[in-house]
This record gives sequence, C-alpha cells and structure tokens, in this order.
Amino acid sequence: MNKMELADKIAEKVGISKAQAEAALNAFVETTMQTMKAGGEVTLTGFGTFSARARKGREGINPRKPEEKITIPTVVVAKFKAGKNLKDLLKKG
Repeated sequence: MNKMELADKIAEKVGISKAQAEAALNAFVETTMQTMKAGGEVTLTGFGTFSARARKGREGINPRKPEEKITIPTVVVAKFKAGKNLKDLLKKG
C-alpha cells in the first residue's frame, strides 16, 4: 500500500474527503520527521514508536579489496519499535 492508497482508506473510514485525508497524512509524516530530526520520539500507543538513533561508526572491509580496511562513520538512522497491539495482531496471523 502506498501513501495515496493509505489516504484513500483513511478518507473512506473517517468519512472525509481524499484531499483532507492526504493533508492529514502529510501533516503526520512531516511532524514525525521533524520530531525525529530534533531527537524526539513519536509514540502511538498500541501501534509503535518512531525514533532516531545514532548507529556508531566502525571499521569495515572494502568489498573490492578485502585486505583494505575502511572506516564507516557514525550515522543517524530511523527506528520503529512495534507496540503490543501490533505485535499481538501479527502473532495471530
């Protein structure tokens, strides 16, 4: 399911226009990204938590020249931790 299909489903379930659902979805995405960029978390109880975490740098091996070591820098990555309700739903199949 892509963003437009999700907006359509939200509009259908809530009884609003597709444009309103898309605007709400865009606002959610933008707010979540800005919060994560600032180092915060967005928690949707039962669904999960979106956060940004630093993955520390390390030494790796150049795949083209296995004898050559390379330094992989520290990078900030997005993380999602599933909530209890989502985990339970997926366990049931």
